Amino acid sequence: MGAVVVEQLVKDFSGVTVLHNINLDIEEGEFFALLGPSGCGKTTTMRCIAGFEDPTDGTIKIGEEAMNDIAPNKRNCGMVFQSYALFPHMNVFDNVAYSLNVRRLKNSNPLKKIGVYTRMLNSKIGRYPKDIKNKVNDILEYVELQDHAQKLTSELSGGQQQRVALARALVMEPEVLLMDEPLSNLDQKLRHSMRNTIRQIQQDLKITTIFVTHDQEEAMSMADRVAVMKDGEILQIGTPTDLYSNPQSPFIADFVGKSNILDGKLIKRENDGSVIQIGEQKVKSVDSPEKDEVHVVIRPESINILDEESKDYDNYFEGVIQFATYLGSTVRYDIQVGKYELIADTVYESGDNILQHGTKVKLGVSPERVLLI
Repeated sequence: MGAVVVEQLVKDFSGVTVLHNINLDIEEGEFFALLGPSGCGKTTTMRCIAGFEDPTDGTIKIGEEAMNDIAPNKRNCGMVFQSYALFPHMNVFDNVAYSLNVRRLKNSNPLKKIGVYTRMLNSKIGRYPKDIKNKVNDILEYVELQDHAQKLTSELSGGQQQRVALARALVMEPEVLLMDEPLSNLDQKLRHSMRNTIRQIQQDLKITTIFVTHDQEEAMSMADRVAVMKDGEILQIGTPTDLYSNPQSPFIADFVGKSNILDGKLIKRENDGSVIQIGEQKVKSVDSPEKDEVHVVIRPESINILDEESKDYDNYFEGVIQFATYLGSTVRYDIQVGKYELIADTVYESGDNILQHGTKVKLGVSPERVLLI
């Protein structure tokens, strides 16, 4: 079974603790992302699960079996590395078949080992058994590389190389697929295409997948659940919508999407929420914080630039446009409101006027869109 459980995982390097009591409970068949900035410990966590790093403390289970004393090659995990780690002197077919050859080598008698060594050294001389040949051809067809089987990996595009690495991991039929920033070397358009490809394959095969990334868009668009990490700790685990709508810290609010984060002070509690003082501005929220000093989080798309006659908002204030950034489907405005600068995103349609620097605007925000942390 492909469920993964990590309990109280600690990892030290030369006396420095880089993972602090990591706890994960990943369900069988789940697409789970570890998200965080560089150096936060997400790759180290994955390497401990794979067996490439020995935990200082804690337990790792795949299914019902503890993995701490199990060698990496016996954990039945498939790994896709950031650099792909392909053999440049081998063609696509041989790269994908390599791990099957290694498995056959370990399980063969001395006479059969000769045949395995021969095809690993030169596949034109050594002949593949029918079961390996069929298995590799099936997986190459699945990732749409059947027409490139005899090409060297150096002759492939970045996206094709990424699919070779994915096929090599999947051909072993692992219980758990581990992916360490596999899209970071691709251009933006190709990353989007490969996100869809990986997600489709994962859903088809229903394989438990752990995906490491520093790109919040990748994590939010692909994963069933996401663990946000910082400084070797997990700050929050939730679905993409949970993390975006209900961040539990200013770091998560800023890292998972763009946010306006302001310091506020509770003035009063009401039946339908609370009133917060932000500088000279009073803001209503449906949240009711337990503490008086709060962080006020307002997403850019929650700020509405109003027509002259629109005043149907509980939170209504004025500002001046500082910058306008055209982003295709949206325009992002930097707006000076008192001593604060807010970011507002508006939908752009062909022919719309883009407000220029110095334009005075009136803004509205619904209390439901004002989060308090």
